[in-house]
Amino acid sequence: MQDLFQLAKNGVVTPASLGYYFPAEFARQEAIWLSWPHEEETWPGKIETIYAPYSQFVAEVAQGQRVHIHVADEAMKNQAIEHLQRVGTKMDQVFFHFFPTNDAWCRDHGPAFLINPNAAIPKVLVKWNYNAWGEKYPPHDLDNQIPIRIAEELDIPYFTPGIVMEGGSVEFNGKGTLLTSKACLLNPNRNPHLNQEQIEQYLCDYYGVRHILWLGDGILGDDTDGHIDDITRFVNADTVVTVVEENKADGNYDILQENLHLLQQMRLENGKPLNVVELPMPSPVIWEGQRLPASYANFYIANEVVVVPTFREKNDQKALDILSTCFPTRRVVGIDSSDIIWGLGSFHCLSQQEPAVTS
Repeated sequence: MQDLFQLAKNGVVTPASLGYYFPAEFARQEAIWLSWPHEEETWPGKIETIYAPYSQFVAEVAQGQRVHIHVADEAMKNQAIEHLQRVGTKMDQVFFHFFPTNDAWCRDHGPAFLINPNAAIPKVLVKWNYNAWGEKYPPHDLDNQIPIRIAEELDIPYFTPGIVMEGGSVEFNGKGTLLTSKACLLNPNRNPHLNQEQIEQYLCDYYGVRHILWLGDGILGDDTDGHIDDITRFVNADTVVTVVEENKADGNYDILQENLHLLQQMRLENGKPLNVVELPMPSPVIWEGQRLPASYANFYIANEVVVVPTFREKNDQKALDILSTCFPTRRVVGIDSSDIIWGLGSFHCLSQQEPAVTS
């Protein structure tokens, strides 16, 4: 164990060289990791309204797996327990960790868990650098330490590539293909010293993938510079859902049509074309004059349920129906994200999965 820790920290070996890979989200999970929301500036004037839908999200996921939640102290833990109990959460599935954070976006500041079922140590994690989407929201020092805190808590090795990477910017089919966007990963506010080829090498080395697919721009209102989890998601090894805008006058229309065209031309790691399922966009969600990045693609796939953000509008049910056909063995549940999206993210952005090790 100690030898692998040292080799990982020194960059002598990479996860891929040891047979580790990042499973698809639809694979079996051990747990979900969350950072309890507490930063009022993220939801100015609305933070109290987000706890009910956030707790409903936790309650749904807890029916089929463990839930780990980072809190700053006993007061925050007790606040969380009160909200979670109010919606009937299975509290024997919930575990708290006194890991203070700057904010709640665990998809991006949390670890990337990788597995190799045949290894003596079957699970490791990657601690990417986190700079709050190009230094947009300082400070982020506490968030940047979360993967190390988790690795130490679980007593598993961790790898440190030394570059900026966010979980919401990458999507996996579990068979060797990674999907991402140029708008985010090639943005000079992340890793200006790296070109596309060099970034691809990092993705292959530290996520255990072999095949990289690139989309273009992200949706309007997205302060992450185009995270893939607001645009296109794998629902099985060869199928993606991708959001499209029906209104040609909407600013998202051309962006999403271009991404749709790119997807239709793409091939998977085995040379087969992608199956592409179109998912509608909600009508524009605007608060205090600001266009928010509302998208049905920001769903979370748990063991027994798929939790989908909804926005009190006409396309909610259409999106839920489409996703229900994509996940026939899981319940597909919509939870109102009209207040949560004021923080510029939703359920997928707030969470990070820990895969189960299965042979």
